[in-house]
Amino acid sequence: MSRLELLRIALRYGFAFGRGYLSTFLSSLSTLGLVLAIALLITVLSVMNGFDKEMRERILAMVPHITLYSQQPLRDWEPLAATLATHPEVVSVNPFVQFDALFLRGREIETATGIGLDAETEGGLLAALSPAQRAEFRARPDSLLLGSGLAARLEVTEGDNLTVIVPRAGSSNAARDARFASVVLVGIVHTATELDESAAVVRLARASELAGLEGGISGLQLRSRDLFSVDRLGWELLNELPSGFYSTNWMMTHGNLYAAIQLSRDLVSILLFSIIAVAAFNVVSSLVLVVFDKQGDIAILRTLGATGADISWVFVIQGAMIGMVGGILGSLCGVLLSLAIPPLVAGLEQLLGFHFLDTDVYPVSFLPVDILAADILQVAGIALLMCVLAALYPARRAAQLAPALILHQERV
Repeated sequence: MSRLELLRIALRYGFAFGRGYLSTFLSSLSTLGLVLAIALLITVLSVMNGFDKEMRERILAMVPHITLYSQQPLRDWEPLAATLATHPEVVSVNPFVQFDALFLRGREIETATGIGLDAETEGGLLAALSPAQRAEFRARPDSLLLGSGLAARLEVTEGDNLTVIVPRAGSSNAARDARFASVVLVGIVHTATELDESAAVVRLARASELAGLEGGISGLQLRSRDLFSVDRLGWELLNELPSGFYSTNWMMTHGNLYAAIQLSRDLVSILLFSIIAVAAFNVVSSLVLVVFDKQGDIAILRTLGATGADISWVFVIQGAMIGMVGGILGSLCGVLLSLAIPPLVAGLEQLLGFHFLDTDVYPVSFLPVDILAADILQVAGIALLMCVLAALYPARRAAQLAPALILHQERV
């Protein structure tokens, strides 16, 4: 039999109209199970990819990749920063001052780790400011930036005055020796990430004064070209510095979160690929039933000259068509469902007045989605391969049917 005839028979058995209702129903049922499994897997993978993308492009874009701390206040830091900036893997070097503080507004009080940054610093948290907020932060030496979550807990808005209390480290009377300063909230940083719950930024000079560094800084923040080489790069840079420095990187502060996202993605992928395997097993049972339903037709085809290999190819092609149709429809449904999830979740949050994702628990305050063509092709390809493999056993059973015995039984 020609390949065209084999394809026509496979189409008739799988997607026939008129006669052959049982085989069509079984094939449609197998295809539907495959569509649901593929759509679900693509949707979940797209959400996990979204968290991974937001982690890399949003959160890690606003935190330093490598932080070099000085054990003593670092005053003459410009030559050191210029030397570090010459390293080919270093993108930028910025000074900072870090201090623990209390922020007061009326009866509200919150603790946070304050960061002093140069007003000319590019990127990081300052990149989340509007041009007007950035200009005011540069203009006012007593300016303050707060994350939206921290500002909400303090019940403050832009233009409000706050009091900052910084206890003196190592003092026997911390209350008496604490430093007080009045600052003006010039901007509320809304990044839709966990940084909104803890960000508190002041001007570098004011932070140095509050921290008691007398014009010095705490260290230098670096951004690297390769996010995943910060461990090696940190050690290389430390070897070029004099004693009295130590380093941290984003893997120490956010690495557990990133690893958890990757692990969750792998575990969910294994779980959902098992659902596709179950759908492929359903193809086995469906095609076995189709073989029994069509054994009379198979016997007639054999008497007309079809070989056992021809009969096998009919059912292998039918399994491949189930995998192909299921893969295409499942991928399409998965993409549409992935695109519909963010507005659907946002609508439910507005309707219920409740946030499903809050930055005090989750890394971002929204449900991100990132649809990757590689995932779609991989899922659809694996589903197609599983369906072809699942069709081998029914195809072998069909090829082994004895046409004379079947026709005799039908006459009886």
